[in-house]
Amino acid sequence: MIRYALICDGSHGFEAWFGSSSDYDDQAARGLVECPMCGSRAVSKQIMAPSVSGTRKSAPAADMQAKMRTMMMEAAREVRSHVERNFDYVGDAFAREARDIHEGRSEKREIYGEATPADVKKLRDDGVPVAPLPDIPPDKSGVH
Repeated sequence: MIRYALICDGSHGFEAWFGSSSDYDDQAARGLVECPMCGSRAVSKQIMAPSVSGTRKSAPAADMQAKMRTMMMEAAREVRSHVERNFDYVGDAFAREARDIHEGRSEKREIYGEATPADVKKLRDDGVPVAPLPDIPPDKSGVH
């Protein structure tokens, strides 16, 4: 796992973890890295001081990366599972319904669904709080 200090074009600084440097490059190229404060996808890496290990023996890097990846995937599964159990699914009507709730035209409740990147940007620009659900990779624990 690698941690990057990132900054968006709105000067919001934040950190994010990636499986590798190439994972960041791939996700950024596909527009999947976005600022958690404003939703901008114009994100770049900030200069960071490298983390230098001491002389103590530590767990092999690959083992630590596997543990961290497992921990992050479990946290993402828990978040998504919580939302799916407790929020109302509104499908592709998400943008309209989120705006109606925000503006008091619809019952206040927690919802999730699908929206285009353009719809999400409009919602955020108008102050409607929205956040993406994490994608969940298949659970391979039962596969042999």
